Amino acid sequence: MTYYSKKNRVVVTGGSGRFGNLLKEKNYKNFLFPSKKELDITKIKSIEKFVKKNKPDKILHIAGLSRPLEIHEKNPGKSINLNIIGTCNLAIVCNKYKIKLIYFSTSYIYPGLKGNYKETDPVNPSTNYAWSKLGGESAVRMTKKYLILRVCMTEKPFVHKYALSDVFLNFTFQENIAEILPKLLNQNGVINVGGLKRTVYKFAKKNNPNVKKILAKNIKGIDYKKNMSMNIKKLQRILRKNKKLLKKL
Repeated sequence: MTYYSKKNRVVVTGGSGRFGNLLKEKNYKNFLFPSKKELDITKIKSIEKFVKKNKPDKILHIAGLSRPLEIHEKNPGKSINLNIIGTCNLAIVCNKYKIKLIYFSTSYIYPGLKGNYKETDPVNPSTNYAWSKLGGESAVRMTKKYLILRVCMTEKPFVHKYALSDVFLNFTFQENIAEILPKLLNQNGVINVGGLKRTVYKFAKKNNPNVKKILAKNIKGIDYKKNMSMNIKKLQRILRKNKKLLKKL
């Protein structure tokens, strides 16, 4: 049976998560949000059954295991099953039916030593979470049509009482990423997605004036890399015609 995809139909995995719920609120046309029962990324037959029925043009893969970060160290099997094997299953099905796979990766896959990392720079994760996301990237890159978004985002408002004053990232709020996402779906390859380079404290202070500084070296048990910042010039070029969106980042 020939597979004819529905133009611009986007299936979203992980639609019940924090970011998935934000996307639902946007009411984007042609976005489908299957439940885990309808589409289980850990089972190829479940994925194939759903895509044959709904015939998506793209799959936006945001499902997976993220927090708490410690769980990736304590239970790497769960991390491997959801973030690597689950993504591999999607990649196999997408490749078979020529569906474009759009994958949410993370800025944490970069070494975190010098900062300003371009999409073409070498990667070297320092946590199991980041390794699991890089494992997913490896499978996605083997598909015929793909887009990898290395994202640096957090919830709004900034929920923590303390913020790192000596660690540089590209944090932006999830709402901003949800708003720019439709502008990226037709891109290909790899794109760094986040806000301007700044310390976590400087970012948090704009939203929460009561947040207090803390140094990474004073937090035991976690090896924070000091400069995880990405070069976002590629993203800025894509959005250059939309100054309102650029300002939000």
